Amino acid sequence: MRGVIMYGPGDVRVVDRESPTILEPTDAVIKLAATCICGSDLWPYRGAEPVDHAPMGHEYAGVVTEIGSAVTTVAVGDFVVGSFWASDNTCEICQAGYQSYCVHRVLMGTIGTQAEYARVPLADGTLVATPGHPDADLLPSLLAASDVLGTGWFAAVAAEAGPGKTVAVVGDGAVGLLGILAARQLGAQRIIAMSRHADRQELARRFGATDIVQERGDDGVAMVKELTDGLGAHSVIEAVGTQESMQQAIRATRPGGHTGFVGVAHGVALDGLELFGAGIHLHGGAAPVRRFLPDLLRLIWDRTIDPGAVFDLTLPLEDAAEGYRAMHERRATKVLLTL
Repeated sequence: MRGVIMYGPGDVRVVDRESPTILEPTDAVIKLAATCICGSDLWPYRGAEPVDHAPMGHEYAGVVTEIGSAVTTVAVGDFVVGSFWASDNTCEICQAGYQSYCVHRVLMGTIGTQAEYARVPLADGTLVATPGHPDADLLPSLLAASDVLGTGWFAAVAAEAGPGKTVAVVGDGAVGLLGILAARQLGAQRIIAMSRHADRQELARRFGATDIVQERGDDGVAMVKELTDGLGAHSVIEAVGTQESMQQAIRATRPGGHTGFVGVAHGVALDGLELFGAGIHLHGGAAPVRRFLPDLLRLIWDRTIDPGAVFDLTLPLEDAAEGYRAMHERRATKVLLTL
């Protein structure tokens, strides 16, 4: 089969890879209907994380082609979506709703789903079947549910977005934009998108943003406070993962408010005294996408939400290197790779 390998920073190639097979009785193999490039894939691409001949990709949706002898919840021929963390969904951590911290978890990025086929460990706990085979126009949204929608949704839940709340979103990538969508679905009264990019601002408004703040850092915090009578937002989503974005999120949160952080942290160090003085709640980390998948797939299937709108560039898998370049150069928000 064909699949994406990152040989080193900036060096992405589509090569022949060995097709996956069942290794454990709890495995399934799926034929990808489409795959995509995640903003987190840019960290190694830019040299911020070590990478050496690594299979790439952790978002996936497709048709089951083979199952292990212990798999009971999905069958060959089912169209399925799964989380970027494989989980058993039965351990105490999973049952508490934190499947991304399952005691048996497997990171799908180590397997690589930017490929024609993928092996999914712990299939019963990881995969969720759709009611049938989807229409083609639903595929981008179903694929988004595998990571960026579920991550944005968790960020909004962690920030306790809800009726009567003002939500500020730091980061206008796919996760931040879908955090806006989630906050709107959860009933937020006002949503402040922090963005400098006109195309992303437009999509933010489509997803439910009521205000746009272009300033960053302390200037951005000052604008949020100006819009909230000097208090700060009730709920703030941090969807970047840098020192500046985390500080901006914390400082834009009012005392007693909630910050939900889902940006993969790079070089982030928190000042304990500042946190002590802020009086806020911090909740976040790797999103337990599996917790939300059944509800998200229903919303997509019923066409209540359209998270697939975050894909603004579609390329064949063979052109994955161009997709990485486009996202690195901010010519694309999120790239869909067709198979």
